[in-house]
Amino acid sequence: MTKTTTTDDELSDKQIERYARHLVLPEIAEEGQLKLLNAKVLVIGAGGLGSPLLLYLAAAGIGTLGFVDDDSVDLSNLQRQILHDVAAIDQPKVDSALIRLKALNPDITFQPHALRLNSANVDQIVEAYDLVADGCDNFNTRYLVNDACYRQKKPLVSAAIMRFEGQLTSFRAFEKGDKPCYRCLFGNEQIAEKGSCADVGVLGALAGTMGSLQAIEVIKELLGIGESLSNNLLLYDALGTSFHRMRTRRDPACSLCGNKAPAN
Repeated sequence: MTKTTTTDDELSDKQIERYARHLVLPEIAEEGQLKLLNAKVLVIGAGGLGSPLLLYLAAAGIGTLGFVDDDSVDLSNLQRQILHDVAAIDQPKVDSALIRLKALNPDITFQPHALRLNSANVDQIVEAYDLVADGCDNFNTRYLVNDACYRQKKPLVSAAIMRFEGQLTSFRAFEKGDKPCYRCLFGNEQIAEKGSCADVGVLGALAGTMGSLQAIEVIKELLGIGESLSNNLLLYDALGTSFHRMRTRRDPACSLCGNKAPAN
């Protein structure tokens, strides 16, 4: 008898075929694939980083995939934002993304959020997911998401790109031990943005590199496999074709997770 549907503890025949290359990996196998299918991940931004990130997470079978973006598709986006195409210009990015993602994997649940995160809505949205992946392009949102993930005790996988350089890390500051949050690395106060990709440029393919690496870290965090980046910052130099991994530590003076911060 052919199984066409799945439960929380078994795969359908179609899923066994779709995820066959995962199932033969001992680190994933059927148990891991079921974890992915039962996972809920929120992606911040459906742009340069969000495009490869969402595509690979949907392909991997993340059971519930939410994404937040309040912008519309512009011609200048298409140099790097591969979720979208010319036909989607002027459409909301979440609508364009939903069409592409459903075409790739119609069997998972997508939850588009066509809004800008703020202090009034961020906790309610983040609370509904198991993990958050931040690929936004502004510091205010990064701090907002970092703080909400700390309060809600959600792992946060964060990536950023500019010009020919990218960075990637995971944050689990809500756990015991010397694990930093975003503020520990980049300061307790929101800093003025000195430039954006629109001002200084970005290599389009760099978004693919960092977004793909970010998708890998999300899967690792969900499955608990490999080594977490929660105590490391990975830096990539595209022109030098080099990776540099820096050890990171919690800042005792951090206003969010430091020694004198209010109890979470």
